[in-house]
Amino acid sequence: MKLKILAVGAKMPGWIREGFSSYALRMPPSLKIEMIEIAASTHKNDPKRYVVEEGERLLRRVRDNDWLVALDEHGTDWSTMDLAKRLDEWQMKGSDVVFAIGGSDGLSDSVFSRANERASLSALTFPHHLVKVILAEALYRAWTVNSGHPYHRASPRGRQRA
Repeated sequence: MKLKILAVGAKMPGWIREGFSSYALRMPPSLKIEMIEIAASTHKNDPKRYVVEEGERLLRRVRDNDWLVALDEHGTDWSTMDLAKRLDEWQMKGSDVVFAIGGSDGLSDSVFSRANERASLSALTFPHHLVKVILAEALYRAWTVNSGHPYHRASPRGRQRA
């Protein structure tokens, strides 16, 4: 199973690329995190149009059997323990899991319609480049919970929020 982060916005700053890589490289070979970046549209006068175009380009990278998670401020809030449980469930299904990160104006309705679920990483608003690092760290942390690795110090049975 692969974990794919499908994100609008190429040209990550070096510190974002380094942050993402530091977590992605820690994952086991059976649970790799892959970053797929889609260039943002440039229709400055018509933001609705470019969100639709970005959505079309994102969806071209999602296969029929992929489990698509749309990251959205109105999505379900996950604690670290919730994400660890979801990660276990996804591994049992065996499909690749794709996380969609929208650009400055979010994701299109077509992406939300295709998504199997919507998730929120925080009630805070983050730059979409930073979300790549936050998500990679959260996935790594969830894996450490499930594997008993000491990186996450809360009990796997506990409901502590990290």
